[in-house]
Amino acid sequence: MAAVIDQFFHELIELGGSDLHIAEGQPPKVRVHGGVRAIREEILTHEFMEQMLTGICEPRAWEKFMSRGDLDFAYEMDEDSRFRCNYYKQQNGLGAVFRLIPTKIKTLEELGVPQVIKRFGEMRSGLVLVTGPTGSGKSTTLAALIDYINTNYARHIITVEEPIEFVHKNKMSVITQREVPIQTPTFSDGLRASLREDADIVLVGEMRDLETISLALTAAETGLLVFGTLHTNNARKTVDRLVDVFPSDQQSQVRTMLAASLRGVVAQLLMKTADGKGRVAVNEILVATPAVAAIIREGATQKLTDVITGGSAYGMQFMDNAIWENLKIEKVTPMEAYMKAIDKTRFKKYLPKETGDTMAGGSG
Repeated sequence: MAAVIDQFFHELIELGGSDLHIAEGQPPKVRVHGGVRAIREEILTHEFMEQMLTGICEPRAWEKFMSRGDLDFAYEMDEDSRFRCNYYKQQNGLGAVFRLIPTKIKTLEELGVPQVIKRFGEMRSGLVLVTGPTGSGKSTTLAALIDYINTNYARHIITVEEPIEFVHKNKMSVITQREVPIQTPTFSDGLRASLREDADIVLVGEMRDLETISLALTAAETGLLVFGTLHTNNARKTVDRLVDVFPSDQQSQVRTMLAASLRGVVAQLLMKTADGKGRVAVNEILVATPAVAAIIREGATQKLTDVITGGSAYGMQFMDNAIWENLKIEKVTPMEAYMKAIDKTRFKKYLPKETGDTMAGGSG
């Protein structure tokens, strides 16, 4: 039987949107190509919100939401439409955001990401991190990488996710997908269990606490290939974040472990295209080399930028250079390039004169 909320989901799909936002006291809104707009004028009432939200949520999960104020899960409307659901409580009452998850997993070629990423899928052990802000397509890139492995290699792949977004069918590999907190209480519990489950590869949906990061490093050292995600914007910040999670007296040992086990970092941002009709992924790629390992051991992460910039022979790529390539072919606007760049001064001269003057005035 169709759920009450499905009417909004159908509208989201028809508009080619990525997210549905509903909140008590506001009209329903959708995100299309990066911008958010209302799709109806009517204000959502408490009764209607409750009817919509309970209609697709297990009673046990609803109880948890009412006591905690937040809930993440996945909902399948039909075989072509899956949604990542986040319920929350806000000033005026109930609220929720739904992200449309494509059921067809795109290939790495279709995503247009650098082909060096395939090499990370061909490795037998170590730690590979896919990073970027929320909504930058990390899950999509990781799903494509897992699908590449699944298509070409016979491995046992375990994923620990919150929630499960892309559903993988077994091809050459055997894939076990576990959802936090339904099939395993936490990311660290799922990762710890995978060490006893004859896994070759483990994907950890989010590495946000000391225990999970510590277990991921240990798993990578003991011969598993571990994929993880972090909310960092570039390779240098990623390395710093992993080390900074630990108490200062342990950081030297962690740097040594990370230097030995890190295989690469893929940082990703999504940029609005100049025609306003879509978004393009740009990537910073760090590939572990003896020079990278030495820098991590020393704690001299400021040197990573030079290594990445000069490491194109290894498939490395600096984020600002990736942004520049898209600006050069006018795929993105100068303003979008300026906003997403690390070194703003490099892109400022391409801004329209009046905008550049405003930026200069506002930066002091």
